[in-house]
This record gives sequence, C-alpha cells and structure tokens, in this order.
Amino acid sequence: MWSLPFPLYNNTVRKILILFFHLLVVIFAFVDAFALRFDLSIPTNYWPVIVDLVPAVVILKIMVFWSMGLTEGWWRYVSMPDLLQIFKANVVASVAVVLYIVFFHSYETLPRSVVLLDFLLCFSIMIGVRVVTRILREQLALNSKGYNSKHKSVLIVGSGAVAQSIVREIRENPKLDKAVLGYIDNDIRRQGKIFYGVPVIGTQDDMEKICVRNGIDLVIIAQSSVSPRELRDIETFCKRQNITSKLLPALGDIIDGRVSLEKCRAVQLEDLLGRPPIRLDIQEINAYLHGKSILVTGAAGSIGSEICRQVANFEPSHLILFENAETPLFHLENELREKYPRMSIFASLSDIRDTERVSQIFIKYKPEVVFHAAAYKHVPMSEVNPIEVVKNNVFGTKNIVDASLAGRVANFVLISTDKAVNPTNIMGATKRVAELYVQNLPRNGATKAVTVRFGNVLGSHGSVIPIFREQILKGGPVTVTHPEITRFFMTIPEAVQLVLQAGCMGQGGEIFLLDMGDPVKIVCLAEEMIRLSGRKPYEEIEIVFTGLRPGEKLYEELLISGEGVKATRHEKIRILEAASFSGQWLSDETELLLEATHKTDVARIVDLLKELVPEYNDKPATGSSTEEKSVQGLENLNLIAKRKPEQEL
Repeated sequence: MWSLPFPLYNNTVRKILILFFHLLVVIFAFVDAFALRFDLSIPTNYWPVIVDLVPAVVILKIMVFWSMGLTEGWWRYVSMPDLLQIFKANVVASVAVVLYIVFFHSYETLPRSVVLLDFLLCFSIMIGVRVVTRILREQLALNSKGYNSKHKSVLIVGSGAVAQSIVREIRENPKLDKAVLGYIDNDIRRQGKIFYGVPVIGTQDDMEKICVRNGIDLVIIAQSSVSPRELRDIETFCKRQNITSKLLPALGDIIDGRVSLEKCRAVQLEDLLGRPPIRLDIQEINAYLHGKSILVTGAAGSIGSEICRQVANFEPSHLILFENAETPLFHLENELREKYPRMSIFASLSDIRDTERVSQIFIKYKPEVVFHAAAYKHVPMSEVNPIEVVKNNVFGTKNIVDASLAGRVANFVLISTDKAVNPTNIMGATKRVAELYVQNLPRNGATKAVTVRFGNVLGSHGSVIPIFREQILKGGPVTVTHPEITRFFMTIPEAVQLVLQAGCMGQGGEIFLLDMGDPVKIVCLAEEMIRLSGRKPYEEIEIVFTGLRPGEKLYEELLISGEGVKATRHEKIRILEAASFSGQWLSDETELLLEATHKTDVARIVDLLKELVPEYNDKPATGSSTEEKSVQGLENLNLIAKRKPEQEL
C-alpha cells in the first residue's frame, strides 16, 4: 500500500479542511441571509426554495473559490492582496448564483436583498476567520518567543512599507532578540498612527528625547524616508550617544525583492553625501550603445573602469579597453570577461600620446562611440611634471579626437573636471585646453563631440577618501591642507550614469555640467570619516593642517565667466554656453605649445597655457593670511583645530 509523502499529505489535508470550511460558510451565509431578511424568522414558504437552491449555490461558489485560489496560501500571513482576492471571488460567485437563478429558476418572490446579504455574510466570515487566525497565531508566537517581555530598544526612522516590514521581521525572528518601541516620521499626518502594532511616536526633532528617555540602543533608518542632510544629523546624534545605527537599502537595491533586517548595514560616507537616485533614459542610452563598437581611454582608471562596467550592461558589439597601465588593465579585463563571457572585449595596452598606435587601434576596431577618460589628474604631481602633463592631457586628447574624426566616430565624450574652471594649476589648464579643442570641432560633422564636466568622485585613485581611510587605520593623524578648503563630490557610479546620459544628448561642441550638489568642507569630511570609524576627531584621531599645495585653491568652481547655464531635459544635467574663439588661433597656439614641449621649455609652456586659457592664474589669491605660509602659522591652525567642537558634515 502506497502513501503520500508527508509534505504533500499535509498540504492535501489542509486544502480539504479549507474546502470543508468554505462549504459550511456558504451554507450558513445563504440560510442566514434569509433569516436576516425576515428578522430571524424565515417564513415556511421559503424553506422549499432554500432547500432547492442550496446544492446549486454550494457547487457554484465552491467551484469559483477553488478556481480563484482561495484554498491556497497561509492564513497566518493573510494580507491586503489576499483580502482583495477573496472579495473578487465572492463577487464572481454571487454573480454566478444570480445568473443561475435567473436562467434556471423562476422564484419571482425571492427577495433581492437576500443575494446582497448572502454576499456580505460570506465575504465577511471568510475574511474575519482568516484575520482572527493571523492575530491569534501572531500573539501566541510573540508570547512564546517572549517578544512582549523584551525591552523595546529599537527606534525606526520612517513609517512606510519598508519600515513596517522591518517591524514584522523583528517580531517574527526570535534570533534578533529585539523589540521595537516605535517609528519617528516627519510627516505630521502620520503622528499618533499605529502601523503593524507599532505607533508613530514623534518626528526627528524628538529623537534625542525619545532615545534618552527609553534607552534606545539601535536606530534603523529606512533610506527612502530621509534626505542625506537628515541622515547626517541622525548619524551624528547616534555617534554622540553611542547608539548603533543601521541603514536599510532601498527596495530596488535588494536583488531578491525581500526586505530583511539582515540587509541593514552601517551608514557609509556615500550615504551622507548622496542624493536621490538618478533617473536615466535607458532607451535613449541603449539606442547609441547597444550593438556598437565602443572604445574607452583610461579604461582601468576610476572613471574609465566604471564606464566599462556600465557600458557592458548595454551589450555593445565590441568593448575596447584603451589603457597604458598593464596591471590594472589585466585585472579589469579578467573582471569583465568573467561577468560578460559572451562579449567581445579587447584589452589594448596603449598610450594616447602614441599617434601611430592610436590610429592603428581606430582603423582596426572602428569604434562608433568613444569615452575619453585618460588624463593625468593629480595636481601636485602635475606641477612638477608639466611637460608630460601637457603631452598627455592636451596632445593625447588631440590624438584621440583626430582619430575619432578620421574614423567618423558617431559619439565622442570628453571627461573633464571642475579644475578646468579658472585653473590655478597645470592640470586644470591642460584640461581646459582639451575642452577648447573639443568645442572647436565642426558642429555639422559626422562626429558629435561633447564634454562632460564634474568635480571629485568618492573613492577615486588618489582622492582624499582612500587617503583618509589609510591614515585613520594607522591611528592618525589625518592631514588636511587647509581648514576652509571645499570640494564638490559625487559617487563614481552616479557620475558615470550621468556621463552616459549626457553622451547621447549633445549635437557637438557642448559642455555638459553635472549637478554636484553642495560643496563639502574637506575638514568636515575628515571628521565624519573618523566618526564613522568609531573614533572621536581631535581626541582619538588628530587632524593636522599642512598648508595648500602648489597649484591648489580653496574653492573649486564649475563655471567660467562667459558661460551661461541652460537646463536640459534631465534634471541633473546642465548645458553651458561656451565662449567663442578662433579655430585658426587655437591651431596656431597648440602648434607653438607642441614646439615648446619638444624643447622642454617649461616657462614657454606656462606662458602659452596662459594665452590659451586667459583665466589661468598660477599664483592664485587664496585669501590666506601670513600665518598659513609659515610653520608657526600651521601650528596655530592645528591648535585651533584641537580646541574646536566637532562639526557636522
């Protein structure tokens, strides 16, 4: 004698019990509808009607309930979609009963209200039993897990669907050993409301009072419910009160679609500096990348490698990695081949200054889209190696642009920097010359060449973020050049997303400016990184001011005088009206610059850069006092820093 496997047997028994329950509900609701209609006293002439109709009503409704899946699912997890499905099933079943009566019977005296009462009773009982089952099971589960006896030490920022699902998991997962006190939400309409058994007990302004009074030891932040500025305030408060803070990623960032407390993570610097998610026109980007041959210069750099990763998602026909650093190129190629095994990838170990090699690669692979990210970018290094920087940033760019024109590349994108605006260093001046060269290209040619200008990116090679991290790991000190120095920041993925979007928006010659948000003081950045590491700035980790480096200025800018800003169809991208200039003059000046590099005449190079870029000032007025220019002055600044209170980022 065979037997069903236990799980299948258990499921079959459950379905039979649910079917039997529905059978009883249908009979009870139909009979009780008559009773309610006649004030609990059914006239004797209606009993034959009831007896005659009950079998048909039962068969019709049970068939509808079964076909619409009401025997599936677990009552302990009943939710609004389940209730909606029960409502739909009862509507369909009641309509079927009415049609049966109309076409197969002629009970002219059958009260119409009976059908309506039958529907309401059947629907209410089916919902009520499920909801009561869930309530009882949850309460029993909470009591058995000791949830109600736990100290309520968790506060959740936000009270939306994401926050409520965290409450559910904390209640149902005994391993977490936590209990939720309540939500805080700045939406006044939600104050005092209860969601999933937990009340909204205040706004973010009430956080300190709530935490201190109730002994809160964990704050969970629903990322979608707070802005970066609010997140910074919350993180600063939690660090000050020794409260653990966790950030729940947005639902779209969780691959499997489930919100879990295990997905929470510590607040990171990127969150504090972040902005709302970027809206991209995927179809527009796909139209100029999908199935195309794409070349990326500086492919293994911070920006270049991220461009390669994001471009690969659009399935180009070929991806040419143009890079002169062997080891980073090797690692990037392996990464992309592993992730995109079917993609045609060519790792070209090449230098943009090598005109013949550039021409050879363009002729062989015929790129249709070029992202030019290769550049020397470190300001102090550039100041002591101006000739090589000019060769790379100016004439390397010229080689790539000329090859793009000769190869009739459809889209060319130059990656520029805010240091090209009113430059005070060789690096910025050379990038501005590169911008001028791209702007001066024919506007009606086959190649649409545009420039995308943005500021610093978090975590790029040589940026302050990895330097600060390393200094903090060593126990300090963290070095900042000046207490007032500020920079614009965005994340690498965010910058590249906007680069891809801007690449298909221009008609040629435009400079696109990315929305960098508000400038950030570097010293505040250092303080926040120290706090995020669990240490106290100026007490456990020193911050030392070293003085501005050659070519460095206090404040970066995004606009040059004469450049007007216009909006584009993308809220994060602006277009600049570039100043006009003579193409012949630019050609003559660059020829003179090339001649000066051959003669290694640094003074002549600087003079020519100033002619090409009149706003270039290699002796900027920083507004710094004489004390900043001396060792004693720096010591004074450091003493002030030690006495200053902690600042918020």
